[in-house]
Order: sequence, then C-alpha cells, then structure tokens
Amino acid sequence: MKPIFPYSDFKVSKQLQRNLFIQMLKSRLIEEKMLILLRQGKISKWFSGIGQEAISVGVTSALQDDEYILPMHRNLGVFTTRGIPLHRLFSQWQGKPNGFTKGRDRSFHFGTQEYKIVGMISHLGPQLGVADGIALSHRLRNEPKLTAVFSGEGGTSEGDFHEALNVASVWDLPVLFCIENNGYGLSTPTSEQYRCEHIADRGMGYGMESHIVEGNNILEVYSKVKTIAKSVRKTPRPVLIEFKTFRRRGHEEASGTKYVPKDLMNFWKTKDPISNFESHLIKEKILTPKAVAAITSQINEEIQNGLDLAFNEDEVIPDLQTELNDVYKKYNFSAIQPNSSSEELRFVDAISEGLRQAMEHHDDLVIMGQDIAEYGGVFKITDGFVDQFGTERIRNTPICESAIVETAMGLSIAGLKSVVEIQFADFVSSGFNPVVNYLAKSHYRWGQEANIVLRMPCGAGVGAGPFHSQTNEAWFTKTPGLKVIYPAFPADAKGLLATAIEDPNPVLFFEHKALYRSVRQEVPTHYFTLPLGKASLIKKGNDVTVVSYGAAVHWALEILEKNPQISADLIDLRSLQPLDMDSILYSVKKTNRVIILQEDSLFGGIASDISSEIMENAFEYLDAPVQRVGSLNTPIPFASSLEQQYLAKRNFETALKTLLQY
Repeated sequence: MKPIFPYSDFKVSKQLQRNLFIQMLKSRLIEEKMLILLRQGKISKWFSGIGQEAISVGVTSALQDDEYILPMHRNLGVFTTRGIPLHRLFSQWQGKPNGFTKGRDRSFHFGTQEYKIVGMISHLGPQLGVADGIALSHRLRNEPKLTAVFSGEGGTSEGDFHEALNVASVWDLPVLFCIENNGYGLSTPTSEQYRCEHIADRGMGYGMESHIVEGNNILEVYSKVKTIAKSVRKTPRPVLIEFKTFRRRGHEEASGTKYVPKDLMNFWKTKDPISNFESHLIKEKILTPKAVAAITSQINEEIQNGLDLAFNEDEVIPDLQTELNDVYKKYNFSAIQPNSSSEELRFVDAISEGLRQAMEHHDDLVIMGQDIAEYGGVFKITDGFVDQFGTERIRNTPICESAIVETAMGLSIAGLKSVVEIQFADFVSSGFNPVVNYLAKSHYRWGQEANIVLRMPCGAGVGAGPFHSQTNEAWFTKTPGLKVIYPAFPADAKGLLATAIEDPNPVLFFEHKALYRSVRQEVPTHYFTLPLGKASLIKKGNDVTVVSYGAAVHWALEILEKNPQISADLIDLRSLQPLDMDSILYSVKKTNRVIILQEDSLFGGIASDISSEIMENAFEYLDAPVQRVGSLNTPIPFASSLEQQYLAKRNFETALKTLLQY
C-alpha cells in the first residue's frame, strides 16, 4: 500500500517513528481483541477509536509525562502511551478490584494521579473546564507546563465548551483544547452539529490561536502538537486544535454504522493511520514486514497476559462499610479553639473576616466569583481582598457558573483549595451538572477529592423575587458526596466556614442574605474552627423540640420569646449534611413533641427526612405527630405582602401551639 500522507515533511527520528507506530498498533490490537470479547459476551460495552489512534498517541507523545491529559472514551492510546499496565486497564473494564474505580465505574470513566490522566464523565463537557483549573494551577505556581483536554465535535455543542474556552482565553490559561472531529456525534453528522466550516474557526471568537491538523497522520499530529506545546509552555495561552478524522465504527458497538454512506466509510478506510504509516516505515526501511509481524506477536502476547491476569482476578466483594466510607475523603477534624478576645460583628462581617483569615491561613487558597475582586462582591464580602492578596488569588470570573465550578475541580486535582462565590444561590442551577455529577462523585469513583467550598448567598425576606430568593439546600442534601452547611449566627458562620475550607470534600456553604446585616454577635477575633455535623442547642426546655436552621432559627426565637410559657429545646442544625440526628433524637425523647421549621417550601425539603428519621427511631417516645412547617409550594414572589404570605414564618406560631395542645 502506498502511503497517502506526506510523512517526509516532518523531521522525526527513526526510533521515535518506530515507537509511535508501536503505540498505535498496540491500541488497535487491544481494540480488535475487545471486539472479539464483546461478541463472546466477556465484556459488556465498547466505544471504539479504530481509525483515530494517531491523535491519542501523537498528542500524548508530544506532552511531558507530568502534564495532565483529560481524554475521552475513544482515546485508548492516551492510556497505553502513558504506560498504564494492560492488566489494570482490563481489570477496570471488567469492574475488578485491580482497576481504578473498585468496580464503581466502567471503561474510561476514571482518573489516575500516578499517570496524570483525568478521565471523562458521561456528560462530556465538564472536563473542558476542569482542564482550565489544572492549567490555572500551573500559572499560579509559575510552572512551564500545560494541560491537554479532548472532546469530540459533538461535545463542542455543549455550553461547557463555550464557557471553558472563554475562561481559558480571558485568563491566558495553558490549555490545548483537542477536538477530534470524527464526523458523527452518535448518528448526528457535523452538518447538524454546527454551521461554521471548521471548528477551528471558533477560535477567532475567543481571540484564541487555532489549528487544523490531519488527525490520521501520526507525524503531523506529533510534530505540530510538539511545536505548539513548546510555545505554550514559554508563552502560556490556550490553543484550539481541530483534528480531522473519522469514526469507522459505531458510537458504541450496539449502535452500528448503517447511517454512514458506504463511499464515505471506504474513503476513510484508505486514510487509516496505521496501515499508511506501516507502509511508510517499510518503504523507508525503518521497519521490515518481519519486524512488524514480530512486534504484532509481542503485543498480542502482552494483551493475552494482561487478559489472563484480569480474568483470573477475583470479582469485587461488596463491603458495606467500604462503600459508605469512600463517598467522602477521610477528614480528621482538629479543633482550633477560639481566643478569649472578641468583637461584635454582623453576620456579613463575620463571613468576610473568616474568609480573609482563611486566605492568610492557607497559602494555596484561591477565591473565584463574579465581581469579587476590585468591586468586592455584590455583598462586599471580599471588599479590600485584592489589595491584600492580589488578583491571582482573588479572581473575577466571567458569568459562567458551570466552568468556574469545573475550574475549581481542576484546582483540586492539582492540589489547590478554592472558594467559589455563587453570586446568588439561585444561580447554582447554571452549574448544577458539575456540582452533582463531578464534585459529588469524584472521590467515590476514583479517590480524587474535590477540595472546594461553594458560597451560596440565599433566602427570601429581602424582596428579591423568584430568581434571587431561593433557599435550595434540598437540591444538594440528597446528593451523596456533598456537604451542606447553613449557619444562623455570625460566630458559627466564621468557625464553620474555616472548617469547610479545611475539609477536603466539596461543601456548599449557605449564607442567608436577610441575616447579613440584621444579626450581630460577639465573635472571636482570631482564626478558629467548629466541627461540621454538630447541631447547637440554643434554648433548653421540656415541652417541645423545635428544629430549624438559617433565618428560620431567628423566627423560632422570636416566637418563643413572645411566648415565654412555652418550654422548648431549640436546636439550630447548622449542618444539614452531615446531619446531627443524635442531638435531635436525644431532645425528642426528652420532650416527646417535635416541630421542624424550614424556610424552604415544604414538599421534598429536609424537614421531611428529619421527620422520617424521628418516626423510624423515636416513634414510641412521641406524644403527638411530628409537625413540619415550611413555606408555600410556589416560587418566591417579589411584593412584600406576597412574600410574607409565602414564608413559613406566618404560620409557625399557630402550628407550635396546636402541637402543644394535641
């Protein structure tokens, strides 16, 4: 076969050409073996990259071993070129213990710090922003390194693509956005995916350098990426690289390829990256047919040995405690006691002071958010922070919650802490996917912590209407892997925020806007911590247990002070996940009555879960049904009279007295 690519245009040593061929061939032979095993029912699914091997191998070979790569499910060559032992890959695909996810995820949905690979999630887009975060860590540390992240042309239609490229461009992040344009997103052709002639054309819109590379020519891929990477290490910036290639098998094998015209399939078969390169190597006498046969035999033997190890490995043995323990990274809380001196602070000032002291305490802490730098944030919590910490650590972001949450995840992968201010808790819905699917699941899936705090200014009572007033904690308390903190007092806010930042797990830190400038308290002046998952008993009594959190705690206090004849335990939860059920149950068993007050609308809120726990664990102690009080099941209205009608505060006193009379 006469090679159709201009291999002679690229000056690559004979030894390196040989190595590139071996890496491509290994990827192809593994795939061919997997297709046989799939037909035999010995593996459950396969996403084929046959015909695209030159991109994975070429890009990986052009990078340094300690530079992160974020591949997709058609990038087997990334994993093999980085030298991951084949038996571990096969164990991963079989869900065996020697894989990378303990059987919890399949195929290429895993990462490994050892090989500096961060695998994809099925939602595709978030890894683009994660690459931004890893690249940002290089800028912050002044490291001459870059990050490469892969996406298919279909993934470029997601909003994450736009957000990630925009952030990378604005911040001059050293990221190679490697787009494998392989013709189809499952069955959707490129003509139905985008209108511009080339994906690389989009770079102009971001002020970003872009390139088009023949993705089936291994020497062009390697040489051009090598040159670009060298330049990016010297002058950090993002680069968009579109690799023209083709997917010659189905999206996954069950999909088939009936939707692909035969002449198109045949055309791309003539551009096969391996057979063309093999012909070139033989023509140039770099390899002989006999040598190719020997290499093939050696690789096949390596594959079989790896398969034998994987197939002979024991199945994962379910262990309940292991499963539960791996949801969060283990964190051994060490209390830092408050000092004896204190000052009266508003809620908002306590958070600001706590955040400032955390920045002083952790040199690796970065704060990101909209308008948080020179402007100081819409609530002025970071006012003056830029003067003290600089714009590298106090980073204004574009309006792109999804990409910034993903960037925070990338920082965590690179070993840095971050706090992200979601300007209003309502806006977290624009970043919901990475919160619940990336941050929450990473440690359980492959042991990677998400060392991130999301600050969530929330709540009604300030006339802000449907889009700035939600208290949406219930979206997250039910998501395993997230921690949710919701303080009601300045001292608690400061101490719990410090702990949330120290905790290596993802924490959503809710701050009620109506408390910012209405609640004052004596707060220790120095840095201190408080344990997560421990409620606070504010008032003691014998008649009833009142359980609440956030602004609703102050509503309860107001009603109890108005009715001094009611003897009540008032429990401020402070932490919703983890939840201090022990304190609740202890109180309920003493008072025999309980009312749970939340600002959130009633259905599906945390009060329902607390009620269920009480019914299951303290039913025989109850002298009356558990009472829940929440706001209306409507969006939050703007007009003051409507808002007051909406809020649970309006009927708490009546519900409390009715409960006591039961």
